[in-house]
Amino acid sequence: MLGAHLRRLREAEGISRETAGWEIRASESKISRMELGRVGFKERDVEDLLTLYGLDDIDERAALLGLAREANTPGWWHRDGDILPSWFQSYLGLEAAASLIRTYEVQFIPGLLQTPDYARAVILLGHSHVPAEEIRRRVNLRMTRQQLLNRDDAPQLWCVIDEAALRRPIGGPSVMRGQLQNLIDATKLPNIRIQMIPFRFGGHAAAGGPFSILRFPHQDLPDVVYVEQLTSALYLDKQEDVDHYAATMERLCVQAEPPDRTVEILGDILHDFEALED
Repeated sequence: MLGAHLRRLREAEGISRETAGWEIRASESKISRMELGRVGFKERDVEDLLTLYGLDDIDERAALLGLAREANTPGWWHRDGDILPSWFQSYLGLEAAASLIRTYEVQFIPGLLQTPDYARAVILLGHSHVPAEEIRRRVNLRMTRQQLLNRDDAPQLWCVIDEAALRRPIGGPSVMRGQLQNLIDATKLPNIRIQMIPFRFGGHAAAGGPFSILRFPHQDLPDVVYVEQLTSALYLDKQEDVDHYAATMERLCVQAEPPDRTVEILGDILHDFEALED
């Protein structure tokens, strides 16, 4: 939000990014990153830019400098920075600020809806040789993430999940039974919608794999598409990219079973796992 304000002020004065960068002893690319909210803010830099942009209103200056201080406040996940890659910490910040999270998953249950046992089984797939204490911390971190769904200003979460993710026995039948029941319970919350894409549809629009689209409560902030890879992630906010992923998500929602059938479908799969244990 602060970056968007700074960009508007600069453009209103017809000042180039190069000139703005010179003012704060930085490069044009740093101004670009600041305006996109991709770097931290020094209060002195923000104050110098506000002066360059001719902002004299005391109250507005104070509000923007307050935003700069708030932007630099470490998130709750900062204490676990030693086990979190920097590219994922950026996502946690976006997720915490979003008003709408739309996600498509093909292999796993979305992290915001995982049970502790399921999360532990997923984490062990990629971190089988780390100490047990680190596994515990990673599971706890994922559970802490989920608290945002119960906030007074909780975001809307709209998940489209491939049937493969619901039937793949991550952690074994017992873990999956608990996970499926958790999804059934989640559908009762007013801010959560879950749809499933069944096997019978064959190929579908999201052939490239899982992704999330995050929307924010401030109109100045563009939607962001998040695509996670094994050792990094893509953050896409160019309008043409966002539009392409948004259209793909819309097609997925149309192809998927309607939300009012989700509980029935999850119940059928749950019974299949109960039969495996019998």
